[in-house]
Amino acid sequence: MELTTEKVMHALSFVMEPDLKKDVVSLGLVSGIEINDNTVKFVVQVSNPAMHSRKRMEEACEHQLKLKISNDLQVDITVVPLNKDNQADPVLRKVLPGVKHIVAIASGKGGVGKSTITANLAAGLAKRGFKVGLIDADIYGPSAPIMFDVQDQKPGVAEVNGKQVMTPVESYGVKILSIGFFADVNQAIVWRGPMASKALDQMVKDVEWGELDYMFIDLPPGTGDVHLSIVQSVPLSGAVIVSTPQPVALADARKGINMFQMDSIKVPVFGLIENMSWFTPAELPDNKYYIFGKDGAKELADKMGVPLIAQIPLVQSIRESGDVGRPAVLQEGTPQAKAFDEMCDSLIKILSK
Repeated sequence: MELTTEKVMHALSFVMEPDLKKDVVSLGLVSGIEINDNTVKFVVQVSNPAMHSRKRMEEACEHQLKLKISNDLQVDITVVPLNKDNQADPVLRKVLPGVKHIVAIASGKGGVGKSTITANLAAGLAKRGFKVGLIDADIYGPSAPIMFDVQDQKPGVAEVNGKQVMTPVESYGVKILSIGFFADVNQAIVWRGPMASKALDQMVKDVEWGELDYMFIDLPPGTGDVHLSIVQSVPLSGAVIVSTPQPVALADARKGINMFQMDSIKVPVFGLIENMSWFTPAELPDNKYYIFGKDGAKELADKMGVPLIAQIPLVQSIRESGDVGRPAVLQEGTPQAKAFDEMCDSLIKILSK
């Protein structure tokens, strides 16, 4: 009986990946097949890298090969953990498996409007009919409940596969979870790094998020524990950096880009969003005043080799919209809505590549 790659793949199609609930062939986890007379050698990836899990996979593969082909077959199997590309694949990952794109929104410096950008990205994409989620991971300054007018609401509870999980709050078509839902409005959140990281882990893993096109994670300013927890526990599609045009903000934005590009992290940076790019008074709609400098983020994006996703003007109604809980992108026909819509279109285009 001739031993072929097709026969090997057919036999292995009966081997299930226990965590992912599909066979290893349809998941694309088998590679490097080598056939030499009566010996077959190959590599198979598993989601659980523990030794007992690898051993079970090896035994399952050998059993199916001998059952479907020949009991005399010699089998040489190398079992390895999922590679980094596969960990980010929505079909193959265990964390947020129903989410197509997981995007971290970061800033090196506080006060640049990162949460405002995140809220308008989420609401803008939901407005287009996409399924969108938002995790407010800005542990020490959660603002999503106010920006979406849900500060008096609490997450629900559901049972999934026998386990009690939270269900997110929903507003303007966006599913939201924030540490702000679990603290009094006037209560200061004073946590050490490990506590913050654990809270974030629960907001990701102990919640029924369902099927989503986009998940935005609003990170705290800077580069610290929460950022490391995110990149270690969440398979990010990439990150977006928010900055204002002035040099002091750009210096920190550069650090944020460098953090995501570190060899130990290697998260793609989709681009920069420049907030508060210019000020246009209502009574002088054709005038632009570059209060914080001109094109600072544009120049940084060019130097760092990342796209400039958008330039958002400094408009009073953007702040007012956030304060009353209705993102400015929903104010159809206004200049600020147009700027945010262009920002959403630009990000969609980048992610589609």
